Amino acid sequence: MPENHQDIARLSRRALLAGFAATPLGAGAAASQGATQGAAYRQPSSDGAAGFMAVAEDMLKKAVEEGDQPFGAVVVKDGRIVGWGPSRVVTDTDPTAHAEMIALRDAAKRLGTNSLSGCTMYSTSHPCPMCEAGAYWAGIDRFVHGRGGTDGGAPRLRRC
Repeated sequence: MPENHQDIARLSRRALLAGFAATPLGAGAAASQGATQGAAYRQPSSDGAAGFMAVAEDMLKKAVEEGDQPFGAVVVKDGRIVGWGPSRVVTDTDPTAHAEMIALRDAAKRLGTNSLSGCTMYSTSHPCPMCEAGAYWAGIDRFVHGRGGTDGGAPRLRRC
């Protein structure tokens, strides 16, 4: 770390953040983001919906192990998982951190776009109105949900 104020002024923002991440406080903040975000994906061993639902179930198990609600989701494009998320509502103290929303955010970041057209979301449960609206606005093509792998079709906006 820098010795004095002149050294601090010479450091780039990236170098300062990297130094912070190495401290115990920074490491704790990174841990609260969830180990799944930024990690390599476990691609399913079997092809098709059953394999992708198995990984969504893994996300559900991860959420429960970390003290959160039992929900998980993955986003798939061209037969590969491009985003995933366990529920983070409790652990992040964020009512919008549903597994589907976490998976949408992860996929958008990894693909470098807010358009997820050409993608399918696999979720362990039927999407709530917020998650279905998020998938709609992201351009998700199809929603597959539940243990039986119900094809919910294209996400829709629900009018109140």
